[in-house]
Amino acid sequence: MFINLKISQRILSLGGIFFLLFLGLFAEFRMAESNAPVSKPIEQIETNQKVMAITINVDWGEEYIPAILDILKTNKAHVTFFVTGRWAKKNPQLLKIMSENGHQIENHGYSHPHPDHLSVVENQEEIKKTESIIQGITGRKTHFYAPPYGERGISGLRAADSLGYRTILWTLDTVDWRIDSTSERIAQRILNPTIRFGVKPKKVGAIVLMHPKLNTVRALNVILNELAHDGFEFRTLDELITSDAIGNTTSR
Repeated sequence: MFINLKISQRILSLGGIFFLLFLGLFAEFRMAESNAPVSKPIEQIETNQKVMAITINVDWGEEYIPAILDILKTNKAHVTFFVTGRWAKKNPQLLKIMSENGHQIENHGYSHPHPDHLSVVENQEEIKKTESIIQGITGRKTHFYAPPYGERGISGLRAADSLGYRTILWTLDTVDWRIDSTSERIAQRILNPTIRFGVKPKKVGAIVLMHPKLNTVRALNVILNELAHDGFEFRTLDELITSDAIGNTTSR
Protein backbone atom coordinates (compact mmCIF):
# COMPACT_ATOMS: atom_id res chain seq x y z
CA MET A 1 0.00 0.00 0.00
CA PHE A 2 2.83 2.37 0.93
CA ILE A 3 4.72 1.51 -2.25
CA ASN A 4 1.63 2.00 -4.41
CA LEU A 5 1.02 5.38 -2.81
CA LYS A 6 4.58 6.51 -3.57
CA ILE A 7 4.24 5.33 -7.16
CA SER A 8 0.91 7.12 -7.53
CA GLN A 9 2.40 10.36 -6.19
CA ARG A 10 5.32 10.07 -8.60
CA ILE A 11 2.98 9.46 -11.51
CA LEU A 12 0.89 12.44 -10.51
CA SER A 13 4.00 14.63 -10.26
CA LEU A 14 5.25 13.54 -13.68
CA GLY A 15 1.78 14.01 -15.10
CA GLY A 16 1.66 17.53 -13.71
CA ILE A 17 5.05 18.36 -15.24
CA PHE A 18 4.03 17.03 -18.65
CA PHE A 19 0.75 18.93 -18.44
CA LEU A 20 2.56 22.21 -17.72
CA LEU A 21 4.97 21.55 -20.58
CA PHE A 22 2.03 20.89 -22.87
CA LEU A 23 0.36 24.13 -21.81
CA GLY A 24 3.56 26.06 -22.46
CA LEU A 25 4.02 24.55 -25.92
CA PHE A 26 0.36 25.09 -26.73
CA ALA A 27 0.52 28.73 -25.63
CA GLU A 28 3.64 29.30 -27.73
CA PHE A 29 2.02 27.64 -30.74
CA ARG A 30 -1.11 29.75 -30.41
CA MET A 31 0.99 32.89 -30.01
CA ALA A 32 3.08 32.14 -33.10
CA GLU A 33 0.14 31.04 -35.23
CA SER A 34 -2.24 33.79 -34.16
CA ASN A 35 -3.68 35.86 -36.96
CA ALA A 36 -3.63 38.95 -34.78
CA PRO A 37 -1.79 41.76 -36.56
CA VAL A 38 1.62 42.88 -35.39
CA SER A 39 3.02 46.40 -35.40
CA LYS A 40 5.09 47.38 -38.41
CA PRO A 41 8.71 48.29 -37.69
CA ILE A 42 9.45 52.01 -37.49
CA GLU A 43 11.80 52.98 -40.31
CA GLN A 44 11.08 56.61 -41.10
CA ILE A 45 9.45 59.58 -39.45
CA GLU A 46 7.21 61.91 -41.44
CA THR A 47 8.13 65.46 -40.57
CA ASN A 48 8.88 68.79 -42.18
CA GLN A 49 11.69 69.51 -39.73
CA LYS A 50 15.32 68.91 -40.58
CA VAL A 51 15.84 66.23 -37.97
CA MET A 52 17.15 62.68 -37.98
CA ALA A 53 18.13 59.95 -35.55
CA ILE A 54 21.46 58.18 -35.72
CA THR A 55 21.32 54.66 -34.31
CA ILE A 56 24.45 52.63 -33.55
CA ASN A 57 24.08 48.88 -33.11
CA VAL A 58 26.68 47.48 -30.72
CA ASP A 59 27.69 43.85 -30.23
CA TRP A 60 31.43 44.48 -30.67
CA GLY A 61 33.73 47.43 -31.41
CA GLU A 62 33.96 48.81 -27.87
CA GLU A 63 37.44 50.11 -28.66
CA TYR A 64 35.85 52.71 -30.97
CA ILE A 65 33.09 53.87 -28.61
CA PRO A 66 35.22 56.48 -26.72
CA ALA A 67 36.19 58.18 -30.01
CA ILE A 68 32.54 58.14 -31.13
CA LEU A 69 31.48 59.72 -27.84
CA ASP A 70 34.10 62.46 -28.22
CA ILE A 71 32.93 63.30 -31.75
CA LEU A 72 29.29 63.38 -30.66
CA LYS A 73 30.14 65.64 -27.73
CA THR A 74 32.09 68.03 -29.93
CA ASN A 75 29.18 68.24 -32.36
CA LYS A 76 26.56 68.45 -29.58
CA ALA A 77 24.76 65.47 -31.06
CA HIS A 78 22.92 62.69 -29.28
CA VAL A 79 22.32 59.22 -30.71
CA THR A 80 20.60 55.98 -29.79
CA PHE A 81 22.79 52.98 -29.05
CA PHE A 82 21.18 49.56 -29.50
CA VAL A 83 23.34 47.16 -27.49
CA THR A 84 23.20 43.41 -27.00
CA GLY A 85 22.85 42.06 -23.51
CA ARG A 86 26.08 40.10 -23.69
CA TRP A 87 27.98 43.25 -24.72
CA ALA A 88 26.41 45.29 -21.94
CA LYS A 89 27.32 42.58 -19.44
CA LYS A 90 30.97 42.72 -20.53
CA ASN A 91 31.15 46.53 -20.73
CA PRO A 92 29.03 47.93 -17.88
CA GLN A 93 31.21 50.97 -17.16
CA LEU A 94 31.36 52.02 -20.80
CA LEU A 95 27.60 51.57 -21.15
CA LYS A 96 27.07 53.74 -18.09
CA ILE A 97 29.27 56.48 -19.62
CA MET A 98 27.29 56.29 -22.88
CA SER A 99 24.07 56.80 -20.94
CA GLU A 100 25.48 59.55 -18.74
CA ASN A 101 26.56 61.42 -21.90
CA GLY A 102 22.88 61.81 -22.77
CA HIS A 103 22.63 59.05 -25.35
CA GLN A 104 19.66 56.71 -25.44
CA ILE A 105 20.38 53.05 -24.70
CA GLU A 106 18.05 50.50 -26.26
CA ASN A 107 17.64 46.76 -26.84
CA HIS A 108 19.43 44.70 -29.53
CA GLY A 109 18.64 41.27 -28.07
CA TYR A 110 21.06 39.30 -25.90
CA SER A 111 23.22 37.09 -28.12
CA HIS A 112 22.69 38.61 -31.60
CA PRO A 113 20.87 35.57 -33.03
CA HIS A 114 18.73 35.47 -36.15
CA PRO A 115 15.28 36.38 -34.74
CA ASP A 116 13.57 34.70 -37.69
CA HIS A 117 15.12 31.38 -36.59
CA LEU A 118 13.72 31.65 -33.05
CA SER A 119 10.28 31.12 -31.59
CA VAL A 120 8.25 33.92 -30.06
CA VAL A 121 9.19 32.77 -26.57
CA GLU A 122 12.89 32.56 -27.44
CA ASN A 123 12.80 36.08 -28.88
CA GLN A 124 11.04 37.29 -25.75
CA GLU A 125 13.82 35.82 -23.62
CA GLU A 126 16.46 37.59 -25.74
CA ILE A 127 14.73 40.92 -25.20
CA LYS A 128 13.87 40.46 -21.52
CA LYS A 129 17.37 39.29 -20.57
CA THR A 130 18.91 42.33 -22.24
CA GLU A 131 16.35 44.67 -20.69
CA SER A 132 17.25 43.42 -17.22
CA ILE A 133 20.99 43.88 -17.76
CA ILE A 134 20.69 47.38 -19.24
CA GLN A 135 18.28 48.54 -16.55
CA GLY A 136 20.62 47.20 -13.88
CA ILE A 137 23.48 49.29 -15.29
CA THR A 138 21.77 52.49 -16.41
CA GLY A 139 18.68 52.50 -14.20
CA ARG A 140 16.48 52.89 -17.27
CA LYS A 141 14.15 50.38 -18.92
CA THR A 142 14.48 49.84 -22.66
CA HIS A 143 11.40 50.12 -24.88
CA PHE A 144 12.74 50.03 -28.44
CA TYR A 145 14.05 46.84 -30.07
CA ALA A 146 16.38 46.67 -33.07
CA PRO A 147 16.31 43.07 -34.32
CA PRO A 148 19.74 41.68 -35.26
CA TYR A 149 20.37 41.57 -39.02
CA GLY A 150 17.29 43.76 -39.49
CA GLU A 151 15.08 40.67 -39.62
CA ARG A 152 11.35 41.33 -39.56
CA GLY A 153 9.80 37.87 -39.27
CA ILE A 154 6.55 37.39 -37.40
CA SER A 155 8.09 35.72 -34.33
CA GLY A 156 10.42 38.64 -33.59
CA LEU A 157 7.76 41.28 -34.22
CA ARG A 158 5.20 39.46 -32.10
CA ALA A 159 7.71 39.01 -29.27
CA ALA A 160 8.48 42.73 -29.26
CA ASP A 161 4.77 43.63 -29.37
CA SER A 162 3.92 41.32 -26.50
CA LEU A 163 6.54 42.98 -24.30
CA GLY A 164 5.43 46.52 -25.14
CA TYR A 165 8.38 47.28 -27.44
CA ARG A 166 8.41 49.09 -30.77
CA THR A 167 10.63 47.49 -33.40
CA ILE A 168 13.12 49.84 -35.05
CA LEU A 169 14.79 49.40 -38.43
CA TRP A 170 16.25 52.20 -40.58
CA THR A 171 15.90 54.55 -43.51
CA LEU A 172 19.57 55.01 -44.37
CA ASP A 173 22.11 52.22 -43.91
CA THR A 174 25.83 53.05 -43.85
CA VAL A 175 26.64 49.36 -44.51
CA ASP A 176 29.79 50.19 -42.55
CA TRP A 177 30.36 46.58 -41.50
CA ARG A 178 31.50 45.63 -45.02
CA ILE A 179 35.22 45.47 -45.73
CA ASP A 180 34.88 47.70 -48.81
CA SER A 181 33.08 50.45 -46.86
CA THR A 182 35.61 53.27 -46.80
CA SER A 183 34.93 56.34 -44.70
CA GLU A 184 34.12 58.25 -47.90
CA ARG A 185 31.54 55.67 -48.98
CA ILE A 186 30.00 55.58 -45.52
CA ALA A 187 29.61 59.36 -45.50
CA GLN A 188 28.13 59.50 -48.99
CA ARG A 189 25.52 56.85 -48.18
CA ILE A 190 24.08 59.34 -45.69
CA LEU A 191 24.90 62.68 -47.29
CA ASN A 192 23.81 61.69 -50.80
CA PRO A 193 21.78 58.48 -50.57
CA THR A 194 21.18 56.58 -53.78
CA ILE A 195 17.80 55.51 -55.12
CA ARG A 196 16.55 52.25 -53.61
CA PHE A 197 13.45 50.34 -54.70
CA GLY A 198 12.74 53.17 -57.12
CA VAL A 199 12.60 55.79 -54.37
CA LYS A 200 15.10 58.46 -53.33
CA PRO A 201 15.46 58.12 -49.53
CA LYS A 202 14.63 61.26 -47.59
CA LYS A 203 17.12 62.54 -45.07
CA VAL A 204 14.41 64.50 -43.28
CA GLY A 205 13.06 62.27 -40.52
CA ALA A 206 15.52 59.52 -41.37
CA ILE A 207 16.75 56.81 -39.04
CA VAL A 208 20.42 56.14 -39.79
CA LEU A 209 22.12 52.81 -39.04
CA MET A 210 25.78 52.62 -37.99
CA HIS A 211 28.16 50.30 -36.14
CA PRO A 212 31.32 51.03 -34.11
CA LYS A 213 33.98 50.60 -36.82
CA LEU A 214 37.17 52.54 -37.53
CA ASN A 215 35.93 53.93 -40.84
CA THR A 216 32.64 54.86 -39.18
CA VAL A 217 34.59 56.95 -36.67
CA ARG A 218 36.41 58.64 -39.55
CA ALA A 219 33.15 59.32 -41.41
CA LEU A 220 31.07 60.42 -38.42
CA ASN A 221 32.58 63.89 -38.02
CA VAL A 222 32.13 64.58 -41.75
CA ILE A 223 28.50 63.43 -41.64
CA LEU A 224 27.66 65.52 -38.59
CA ASN A 225 29.40 68.65 -39.89
CA GLU A 226 27.89 68.48 -43.38
CA LEU A 227 24.36 67.83 -42.16
CA ALA A 228 24.58 70.47 -39.43
CA HIS A 229 25.73 72.94 -42.09
CA ASP A 230 22.53 72.05 -43.99
CA GLY A 231 20.48 72.82 -40.89
CA PHE A 232 19.94 69.29 -39.54
CA GLU A 233 19.58 68.43 -35.86
CA PHE A 234 20.36 65.01 -34.43
CA ARG A 235 17.89 63.55 -31.97
CA THR A 236 17.47 60.38 -29.98
CA LEU A 237 14.64 58.12 -31.03
CA ASP A 238 12.53 59.26 -28.09
CA GLU A 239 12.97 62.85 -29.26
CA LEU A 240 12.30 62.01 -32.91
CA ILE A 241 9.37 59.64 -32.75
CA THR A 242 5.79 60.77 -32.14
CA SER A 243 2.77 58.52 -32.27
CA ASP A 244 1.26 60.23 -35.31
CA ALA A 245 4.39 60.72 -37.40
CA ILE A 246 5.49 57.20 -38.24
CA GLY A 247 5.84 56.71 -41.96
CA ASN A 248 7.12 54.21 -44.49
CA THR A 249 10.70 53.79 -45.50
CA THR A 250 12.83 52.88 -48.48
CA SER A 251 14.84 50.18 -46.71
CA ARG A 252 12.61 47.43 -48.08
